[in-house]
Amino acid sequence: MVETLAATGAVSRGTRLPTPRGMLSADVITLLPAEPGSPVPPPPPDLDPFGEDFQLTLHTCYELHYQGFRGVDPEWEWDSGLLGLRRQLERRFEDALRAEVPGGHNVTAELDRLLTAPADGGIARRLRDEGTWWQACEYFVQRSIYHLKEADPVAWVIPRLRGRAKAALVAVEFDEFGGGDGDRIHARLYADLLRGAGLIPDYLHYLDIVPAPMLTLVDMMSLFGLHRSLRGALVGHFAAVEISSSPASQLMVDALRRFSAHPDCVRFYAEHVTADAVHEQIVRRDVLADLLTAEPELAESVVFGIQATELLENRCTEAMLRCWQTGDSSLRTEAR
Repeated sequence: MVETLAATGAVSRGTRLPTPRGMLSADVITLLPAEPGSPVPPPPPDLDPFGEDFQLTLHTCYELHYQGFRGVDPEWEWDSGLLGLRRQLERRFEDALRAEVPGGHNVTAELDRLLTAPADGGIARRLRDEGTWWQACEYFVQRSIYHLKEADPVAWVIPRLRGRAKAALVAVEFDEFGGGDGDRIHARLYADLLRGAGLIPDYLHYLDIVPAPMLTLVDMMSLFGLHRSLRGALVGHFAAVEISSSPASQLMVDALRRFSAHPDCVRFYAEHVTADAVHEQIVRRDVLADLLTAEPELAESVVFGIQATELLENRCTEAMLRCWQTGDSSLRTEAR
């Protein structure tokens, strides 16, 4: 299974445009090699906001704000027609997320609940207790879409914060970006993990075989990061990640030691056991407390970010476990 995943070649070295997953993503992906300003198709009114075609289209639009695509004019990033399409998709996506979560204003209760139910614990426990190495490798592949850009969407919120909240969030991001050491950037550590597992470490290499639930989680981060109106949701997402990461990372360390995995695989999760335990306290005590003191009206948005993160993490977990329980791959094997 490791050899199969490493040899798929789902995305060539460098970032090429992905393979479409439906009519809308095909229209957009076919359009991008053309000149900016070319007519952009409208989205179908009945497109599933959590489906493959919708989420790949949104992911492709968002990627223009990150590394871009080979052979695509960078001016597409701010093309008014494409931005108009993206905004329509974003509104549908945000509405769909809000319809799936209970909402509320009690940030403390949401954070306390996360401490007793760490997101992603289901996968980590499964791998520790009874999982196989090929399942661990599939998990690495799925999370590569997330971890190779993990801290980047959060950086967009920095100019939208002030005072202690800004300083504290920057302190956590400083750790995520390696504390000034390029070799310790967490995305770099994850690339080392992939290499240690015999997988391809290139950015978005496995995009074509990662299914919609994981794309949805990553697209949610970009949605929150790119909109000032959703800065509270982005901070809520960030808090949810930092609170749930340390316990799940310890389970992964135990699982990988059971597999006698390469030290670089263990290193990534071991780093998060200690770092995220500290980050949790900083985010709660300094980022959230200061933000909500200055802008108490953001409590609802923070709760939304926490709940949406938990919702999508749980959907990723459930989709993977459902496949593994029947011995099937959790990846889009038809795209290989």
